[in-house]
Amino acid sequence: PLPLPLLLAGLGLGLGGEPEPAAPSGAQCLENDCFGVFWAARPFAEASAVCEGGGGHLMTVRSTVAEDAIAVLLQNRSGRLWLGLRLPSPCTDPAQRLRGFQWVTGDRRTDYSNWAPSGRRCGERCVTVSRELRWEERSCQEPADGFLCEYNYGGSCPRLPPAEGLPVTYATPFGARGADFLALPPRSAAVVPAMGLELRCDEVEEGGRLRWGRAVPGAWPCRLDNGGCEGLCEEEGGRPRCSCPDGKVLAPDGRSCSSPCAGAPCQHHCIVAGADFVCMCEPGYRLAADGTSCEDDDDCAVVPRLCEQVCVNTEGGFECHCHSGYQMVEGHCRPHCYEAPCEQQCEDVPDGYRCGCFLGYAVDPEAPDRCVLHCNRSQCPAQCDAHTMSCECPEGFLLDEDADGGGGVCVDIDECEMNYCQHNCTNRPGGYECRCLDGYRLLDQNNCVKIPEEDGEGAFSGDFGPGPQTPTPSPAPPKVEHLHPCALVGIAMGVLSAAVVLLALGYYLVKKRCRPPATMNYKCSGPHEKEMGLQPVPSGCATSGQKL
Repeated sequence: PLPLPLLLAGLGLGLGGEPEPAAPSGAQCLENDCFGVFWAARPFAEASAVCEGGGGHLMTVRSTVAEDAIAVLLQNRSGRLWLGLRLPSPCTDPAQRLRGFQWVTGDRRTDYSNWAPSGRRCGERCVTVSRELRWEERSCQEPADGFLCEYNYGGSCPRLPPAEGLPVTYATPFGARGADFLALPPRSAAVVPAMGLELRCDEVEEGGRLRWGRAVPGAWPCRLDNGGCEGLCEEEGGRPRCSCPDGKVLAPDGRSCSSPCAGAPCQHHCIVAGADFVCMCEPGYRLAADGTSCEDDDDCAVVPRLCEQVCVNTEGGFECHCHSGYQMVEGHCRPHCYEAPCEQQCEDVPDGYRCGCFLGYAVDPEAPDRCVLHCNRSQCPAQCDAHTMSCECPEGFLLDEDADGGGGVCVDIDECEMNYCQHNCTNRPGGYECRCLDGYRLLDQNNCVKIPEEDGEGAFSGDFGPGPQTPTPSPAPPKVEHLHPCALVGIAMGVLSAAVVLLALGYYLVKKRCRPPATMNYKCSGPHEKEMGLQPVPSGCATSGQKL
């Protein structure tokens, strides 16, 4: 906050007696804010209307800086002045910083308060400030001794530097007049009676700052604020004149200095050339005949050509494109097959590429970029590797190494001879085709199932060629036939006869092996061994009537 003596020195007082209620008795401006004091008894609403008529509002006191400004404006004069605080709720709340009051700006923001002691009160309440700078609550309908107004601006002009014998009087847009303002808001006037000169705070410098000026171009006497010159102020023959440093020129007001390019009609770029300027254009454009505007340059017409295949001119530039069957890769046109993942062959087509295979190979249906061995005849030469001396055949073929002079031939596997199909079978190179009889349909690749009568629609078939699956042979089930009862009896008699013969044969073999001797005993120890002697007959060979 500014010290009190400085604020006192900057107090602007009214001139020539008691001012009208619409004009402040005293005022001061600090940077972008101005404050005015009105010593006129008014209720709160009328006081607020007077402030708004001058473009402001009743004063808000949010910091000690505003409090210091109030002390200066009161100038030790006693009385109570309205502040911009009113109570929007039915009763006050002493627990809050603003006790429930609200600024006339519609907010409650503040870093400062200075309430006089009081309790909870209800009704229409507004706030005044006294000489002791204490805030007091009172009825809004009762006139106060005066009121304080606040005016906010986006910028200000500094007071003119003092010049001997040249007193200056200032007038603000909210009606205050004086000689000792610290800053002046926009649209303020500075009157210099000794020169018959009146200046206004409304000219804008580079960077948006305000400065003093006048409607008449050219400098005023150099002893007052350098004649208003931004550069050098000189007087020749009693006539003040402004000049600018190198690289800048005098603006139309005759006081400001600006770049030669300021306000230049160049469409794209302006280049300072001494005290003049030159227009230049962006790349891809050329300067038109008027020297200021720019027109598009056809980049595709230059030599050598900018693009490998197709050049398209654009506004201020160009674009490179490729012919059909090519794609742009790192700024170059490459055929689609340039980076295609084809295993063997690649063919460029209008919208991309298509993979192909060498003779003896076919495109893998599950991976279009890969190839598998393929043969459309019953015999084909095997694919052999000279380094590993190994040969390969397509799926559905077997290698016959003895054929073709020892090089090997791939021979088609006849799946029909292996009973792959339950009903009918047709062999094909590398595969086979199963067909079902009328009234049946394929259940899977090999087997058939009977079709219900209401669903029967004729024969079904399936063609199974080379693929990732390996066919599994399924033998044909035996046909069901009904046997005659006499045949069943014959079969039973035959089985019974065979059993009797087998039993007789077994009995004969056992009897022959263990036949008892007439004069001596044999020891049965093995099929090819026998011993003579008085030995006990083995229990496994004993017969009735023998003696031990």
